[in-house]
Amino acid sequence: MDRFRTVCRWRDVPCEFGAWQTRWQRHDRSSTDGTWQRVVEALQAQADAVGELDWTVTVDSSVVRAHQHAAGARHHHTGGTDESHESAAPVPA
Repeated sequence: MDRFRTVCRWRDVPCEFGAWQTRWQRHDRSSTDGTWQRVVEALQAQADAVGELDWTVTVDSSVVRAHQHAAGARHHHTGGTDESHESAAPVPA
């Protein structure tokens, strides 16, 4: 679990824990088959049974504004020779 707390790469976990590929394979298998979910649920049940679990939920309602191009907005070009201009209707001659 220290790997997740420190956000280190699998290759950076100390060698005394075995080959990084083996650690990753075991973690992946335990995640896929539900082992980690069962571990969390068992620990929560034990802590809740003795009154050590606080079920308070906090929701982060931050708003982060992104630049219009980052948000997928239509791009508006202001010049250049290769700029395409759209027109609603052709101008009569």
